Amino acid sequence: MTKAFASQGDLEEKKTSFTEIGPGLYAFTAEGDPNSGVIIGDDSVMVVEAQATPRLARKVIEHVREVTDKPITHLVLTHYHAVRVLGASAYGAQQIIMSDTARAMVAERGKEDWESEFQRFPRLFQGHEEIPGLTWPTTTFSEAMTVYLGNRRVDIMHLGRAHTAGDAVVWVPDAEVMFTGDIVEYHSACYCGDGHFSDWGETLDAIHAFDPVAIAPGRGDALQGREMVEAAIESTRDFVESTYRPVARVAARGGSLKEAFEACRAECDPKFSDYAIYEHCLPFNVSRAYDEARGIDTPRIWTAERDLEMWNALQG
Repeated sequence: MTKAFASQGDLEEKKTSFTEIGPGLYAFTAEGDPNSGVIIGDDSVMVVEAQATPRLARKVIEHVREVTDKPITHLVLTHYHAVRVLGASAYGAQQIIMSDTARAMVAERGKEDWESEFQRFPRLFQGHEEIPGLTWPTTTFSEAMTVYLGNRRVDIMHLGRAHTAGDAVVWVPDAEVMFTGDIVEYHSACYCGDGHFSDWGETLDAIHAFDPVAIAPGRGDALQGREMVEAAIESTRDFVESTYRPVARVAARGGSLKEAFEACRAECDPKFSDYAIYEHCLPFNVSRAYDEARGIDTPRIWTAERDLEMWNALQG
């Protein structure tokens, strides 16, 4: 039986949670849907990840207002994907922050990504009529920048390529808490369709070196305590390596993309088939791994048309 394309068949509303992961630090999670983070400073608030639409962003704002009435002045977007950025207008933030590379990717492929993700995951784009257009940062950085929310220091850094070429993480040193975006996931498949498999492990090592006591991952439950943080980093590493390794072997012997897909399934299904969005991610992940294994360093741009062509070839 043909599988429903990507997440078009995922219509069930997810239960949201708002978990305190440090003093004045919160993770907004939604059973495998995209997470957001909240950092409360002395006089203002920073939100990490905007959500896909203003309607979804207002769910985050409702939770913020349960714990503080301070204004939301800063919005950090860890990368350019539509499900992370298109709700930005709801916050009215004074500064919208991305890495230089993430901004360049909005310019290069933001429109195509929006159309692609809208087709893949319609439930997340309910209320899309409110989206005013592509989200552009007001502030960018190359390697790192620091923001002070009053006396509270927040470090925003590019530690290396992983989920995308321009991934940012957000570190709150006084609490030893990190917001990692989609570099780290918990019981959710990593989406690797725009990823860099060969770099991802080193970027995870860089995160691990901070020895965080808690992490707000890109998807899945908030990670509280070093033991849970360690387990999530290692399961993310295992997912990425288990995806790339069998695909690279097939590519090295000149095998087809379909053969690579079957080899990846054989290795990953026993370990990860119950993860959120696993079936959605699998063909995109294999396609990107196959390209990288054949020397294509820059991920090819996904379009709505390319999505369907690939899906029908692999998951049809």
